[in-house]
Amino acid sequence: MENEADAFYRELPKVELHAHLNGSVSVNTIEKLISRKPHLNIEHGMTAIGKGQRRTLDECFQVFKVIHQLVDSEEDILMVATDVIREFAADGVKYLELRSTPREEKRTGLTKKGYIESVIKAIKNCKSEGLDIDVRFLVAIDRRNGTEVAMETVKLAEEFMQSTDGLVLGLDLSGDPTVGHGKDLLPALLRAKNCGLKLSLHLSEVPSQQEESNLLLSLPPDRIGHGTFLHPEMGGSQSLVDQVVTNNIPLELCLTSNVKGQTVPCYSKHHFQYWYQMGHPSIICTDDKGVFSTNLSQEYQLTATTFGLSHEAIWKLSQQAIDWIFAPDAVKQQLKQKWEAMKPQVFK
Repeated sequence: MENEADAFYRELPKVELHAHLNGSVSVNTIEKLISRKPHLNIEHGMTAIGKGQRRTLDECFQVFKVIHQLVDSEEDILMVATDVIREFAADGVKYLELRSTPREEKRTGLTKKGYIESVIKAIKNCKSEGLDIDVRFLVAIDRRNGTEVAMETVKLAEEFMQSTDGLVLGLDLSGDPTVGHGKDLLPALLRAKNCGLKLSLHLSEVPSQQEESNLLLSLPPDRIGHGTFLHPEMGGSQSLVDQVVTNNIPLELCLTSNVKGQTVPCYSKHHFQYWYQMGHPSIICTDDKGVFSTNLSQEYQLTATTFGLSHEAIWKLSQQAIDWIFAPDAVKQQLKQKWEAMKPQVFK
């Protein structure tokens, strides 16, 4: 039986701003994908990190490689994106920005354009089903693929931004943080910014990236993913913190992901506390709800129990996330009205 505390977090209206599509695939969807491709001999343990388990960052990226083997056609992407959106909606998420790197697979005829089109189709299908969730898409640059591919990705994102009536509204920079350097991606990111795409950049995910973080903060990005090692106590610097604070750049914080990926030693030492106590915009997110066996309700509950936050403080945290979505002000206003309308029901 669900207790009252669990019910509060599930009924809490939520905003999810850092969710990688392939990392958000649930056990149920993985099951469907495995049954379609038995020849791959993939088992559940290869696609998710269970309760109490941890992996190195490198091992986490190996998990994505396995999932990519299962998701390699337009049909797969449509199913995966549809399932992921439905699951976020069932968890009380009212606004979702999904992100993913468009891939091509010669064997199945999948193109990068077809990849994005399949995600857009899933978003539109879920809308026509009447799901109470507003979904947008951020096209992701994988830093491992270098300058040229990054520029191609931006051009693709630009094209979809103009043709999808606001469904594609930004760009994510992600991929293995130990590979490549931000300076090689700067031309693509500048082009994206200049054409009106919003930027959410994975930044300072691993130690000793001060130079790169400094460079990328000079853009500046509209939001930061993780930012684990920005502050001096974690090997960052006061000057990095000052840039983030001066530009009021919100952080997308993913507690379970960081603990299971071992970039943070334990929940109580998560950098959420550092930024939250400072009053800096901090958004609770899942990162990869499938891979890390979590959901957004659980992440809010973990935040509350770890840092002693009241229901009122959690409500405020959830509501303030609306200010940092990439959709226009009219959408923000609608969401704020929805939150106000739902408040009596959640605090009943």
